[in-house]
Amino acid sequence: MSLPLAYVLLAIAITSEVIATTALALSDGLSKPLPVVISALGYTLALGLLAVVMRVMPTGVVYAIWSGLGVVLITLVAWAWQGQRLDLPAVIGMGLIVAGVIVVNVFSGSVGH
Repeated sequence: MSLPLAYVLLAIAITSEVIATTALALSDGLSKPLPVVISALGYTLALGLLAVVMRVMPTGVVYAIWSGLGVVLITLVAWAWQGQRLDLPAVIGMGLIVAGVIVVNVFSGSVGH
């Protein structure tokens, strides 16, 4: 698998995880069946794709991208659709997370095996 394809699959995995986590938040403690099913399917797809991506990219790099972008995207979804408030330190912190992901991908020689 090529590195560009690995990035596409990682993006799909992150998106799937964000959808699954959002559905989990809407499941009301796992009491609403549809969000629970969406969460289970989303997490299954996300972890399956993550495992495939780790064949091409180092685990630490993959997990840094996965967790960093996942935190930022989930927070943005919660802000946009669930009214979660973000203060300045939260915004600065998420900016630093994104900056870290960019540094790893642009400047690190560790990205490809």
